[in-house]
Parts: sequence; structure tokens; C-alpha cells
Amino acid sequence: MPMKPPIAVPTSTVARNALVAVAIVAVGAAVYWLADILTPLAMAIFLLIMIDGLKRFIEDRTPVPSHLAGAAALIVVILGFFASIAIIANGALNFFDEASGVTSQMGPRLDQIIGDVSALFGVHTAPTASELIAQLDIRGYLTAFALQAQGAVTGAVFVLIYLAFLLASQAGFKRKLVGMFPERAARSEAAEVFQRVRSGVEGYLWVQTVTGALISAIAWVLMRAVGLQNAEFWTFVIFVVGFIPVLGGAVAGLVPPLFALVQFSTYWQAAVLLVGLQAILFVSGNFIQPRMQGENQNIDPVVVLLSLAFWGKVWGVVGMFLSTPLAVMAMAILAEFRGSRWMAILLSGDGEPYADHPDAPESASSRRRQSPAPDDSRP
Repeated sequence: MPMKPPIAVPTSTVARNALVAVAIVAVGAAVYWLADILTPLAMAIFLLIMIDGLKRFIEDRTPVPSHLAGAAALIVVILGFFASIAIIANGALNFFDEASGVTSQMGPRLDQIIGDVSALFGVHTAPTASELIAQLDIRGYLTAFALQAQGAVTGAVFVLIYLAFLLASQAGFKRKLVGMFPERAARSEAAEVFQRVRSGVEGYLWVQTVTGALISAIAWVLMRAVGLQNAEFWTFVIFVVGFIPVLGGAVAGLVPPLFALVQFSTYWQAAVLLVGLQAILFVSGNFIQPRMQGENQNIDPVVVLLSLAFWGKVWGVVGMFLSTPLAVMAMAILAEFRGSRWMAILLSGDGEPYADHPDAPESASSRRRQSPAPDDSRP
């Protein structure tokens, strides 16, 4: 039986795709080695998009002038940024404060839990919590935590510095756009790409904020019902980690029940929290979020997971928070170029990387998407 001839691919297409692959590897290496510089810049851009979205929200729903709406949005976002850091830091310190009683009862309660679990498996001589903790490098963990806390404070300062310069450079953005794209058609298409990126990020923020607030409210009721200490702190933690895909849901659904095991001498409180939080997360993740997302986050779930792993490895916790917005931005930008459009199609959830709104006028991208594909064999 004769061998099937190989698929003929134009040389220009192979060279272009190889160049795109090399460029992606080079960019990945750059964002890894320049993480200390790029991480606060990416967070500042994220805050700038939040400020711009909040500003337009205020303008559309109130008679406030544009400059006052911008000032109000800036103040709200910056105060929220620092309040988040302060609430998490103070809540963590108060939780392990001697006045809370958790520190004093943690050792005996852990011994009881270990003994009960060991008895279930037929182990009569179980190790104590002190013996298990002695095997851990507590000093190393505390040192790493202190370095992370110091890095967070330093990073917050750099974020504000970057944000100030980004706000100052906004005035000349339109002039730069005209200089970069003298032709009206090219300029309008560049503005369209920017609008698509901004809409995708704002849509992600809107969905995560609404669903996070709903989950946090119900979780607060559950934690108050069982009497969990620092319920407000855990509520805020659940809301914040909700912006991290996949991992945030695991933290929100498991950490409060684990601390309930330490606080209470019985197990039903932890069981109620575990079942209740998992039910909330299941309903939100399978019914509420998919309906709200629509086409704003037309991204394959596997890509969301890979983006979380990649940006978490490169930029740490900040990368985890920004993983989905960065994936949205990458898909929108890659979809605009012939050589990288195939990657945008792979990143998308339904093979259509253009997330145009139904009521939006027909754009250049949508016209290009509906028209026959161009001949890639041309140089």
C-alpha cells in the first residue's frame, strides 16, 4: 500500500508560525526574568482598568462631571487596594492573638483530631501535634512568610508609583495612537482591539465581583450561624481569593472548615461549613457564573488552568490574580494577526476568539471573521 503523501504547507506559513513560536518563548523568558519589574506594572495596569471602568460607571449613572468621576474612582480603587492589604494583615494577626483563645487550644485540639483520625484507621498510638510540628522547619516558614510580607509592602509602593505615571500618561494616549497609526482604518482597528481587551477584563471583574459578593454573603451567614470566630475576616478572604480561578474556590471551600475543626470541640460545625460552602461554590460555578460570563470570557477552561499555573509560577500570587485577564488580553491581541490567529482560536472556548456584543455595530474584525479566509501562501 503506497504511503500517504504529507500535507503541503506553504513555506511562508511555516516560517511565520515558527517566528511566532520563538517570539512567545522569548516573551515568556522576559516576563520570568523581569518579574520584579513587570509584576507591579501589570497590577498597576489592572488597577487602571478598574479605575476607568468605575469612572464610566459613575458617569453613566450620575450627573457628576468627568473629572470628578475620575477622581472619585481613583480614590475608591486606591482605598480599596490598601484596605484589602490591611484587612488581611490585621485579620491574620487577630486570629492568632492570645485573646482569641485559638492559640492556647490549638495544640490539644490538634492532638484530639489526630487521635480520632488514627482510631478510624486502627492506629492506637498516634503522634502528637508537637511531635509532628517538631519535624517541620518552622523558622524557615516564618522567614519565608516575613520575606513575602516585606515583598508585598514594597510591591504595593511600586504599584502606586506605576499607577501614578500611567495616569499621567493617559492624556497623551490619543496623540500617540494617531502617531502610531496615521491611517484612519488602522487606527480604528487598533482602538477596537483595545476596546475588546478592556471589555474582556471589565467583564471578568464584573462577574467575579458579583458572584464573589454573593458567595461571601451566604458564607458569612453560615459562619455566623455556627459561631466561627473572625467570620468577617474569613468572608473577606473568600471574596478576595474568588478572583483566583480554580484555586480560589478550593481555598474558600476548605480553609474555614479546617479552622472550625481547631476552634470547636465537635465536628458538626466544620461539616456544616464544608457542605454549605461546597454547595454555594457548585451552584455559582455551574449555573450563575456561566450565565453572567456570556462572551466576555470566551476562553477554554484548560487554558484558564494552564494560565493559572504559568502566571502563578512566573509572578506568584499576583500572577494568579491576573491569570484570566492576561489570557483574555492575549487572545484578543493574537486574534488580530494572521500568523497568530490560530493560537487565539485554540485559546477561545468555541473557536471564535472575537467576543463581539450582540448589540454592537459590525466591526472590522467581525467583517474579517465572516469574510473568506485570506490566502496564507502570500508573503
